[in-house]
Amino acid sequence: MTIRDRLEQLVVEQPVVFGEPIETAAGATVITVSRRGGLLRQPRAIGLFVVHEGRAQWTPAMDSNRIAQLGEWIGLLTGVIAALAILRRPPWPDLRFRSN
Repeated sequence: MTIRDRLEQLVVEQPVVFGEPIETAAGATVITVSRRGGLLRQPRAIGLFVVHEGRAQWTPAMDSNRIAQLGEWIGLLTGVIAALAILRRPPWPDLRFRSN
């Protein structure tokens, strides 16, 4: 088997897993969609399909904790960059006495 044959066998995209259809009291059918996890990762929700009166609607899953954590990381990074800039060269004038 050549390298070219092995490369053709590789799966490029992660497989998507569809959940069991659930009927609601309003007559809609809800189907969950998730992405399969890897070796140490849990499956992650992508969104869900809602089928109502013959029309399908896609609703993406949104993780608000992940968005909040991104904001915290940006704030921390900004603070570190500002602290390094001040410690390396403070914005106030240099008041050291130098004698030659």
